Amino acid sequence: MVKNISETLLPGQAGNNLRGSKLPLYLFVLLALVGTVRSFIHIISPDGGAGSIAGMDLSAGANSIIFAFALWGSAQLIYSLLQWVVILRYHSLIPLMWLAQLFETLGRMLVGRIKPVTFAHTPPGAYQNYIYLVLAISMLGLSLWSASRNVE
Repeated sequence: MVKNISETLLPGQAGNNLRGSKLPLYLFVLLALVGTVRSFIHIISPDGGAGSIAGMDLSAGANSIIFAFALWGSAQLIYSLLQWVVILRYHSLIPLMWLAQLFETLGRMLVGRIKPVTFAHTPPGAYQNYIYLVLAISMLGLSLWSASRNVE
């Protein structure tokens, strides 16, 4: 069992063969699409999405907040590009990417708890965190379970 889990998360050779159910791949495509769009919004939006989407008060120190959101957008873009590489070429790494998504989501949620900020309204990402958390746990579990049983 432990050997199957480790081989599923870290295959000896990364390739385009996904062991188990295809559902984690299909939902990962959707996740990468959302991540790609979000990253470009943070990079391209005049306020980085800080005020227009997240509802942050930009009256004091707005340039610093906008810069931080643009940096965040560039990090999201790098992550989404990696997701697309896995989607297009390395399906065997889908379980590992769901594990990375789980840690990334938990990290974001932790930062939100330990460094809270005041928003004019709840940003979309606050809701997405819970959706991503459930998806990451479910798809990682399905990936590991179905690969151990070689379910398509």
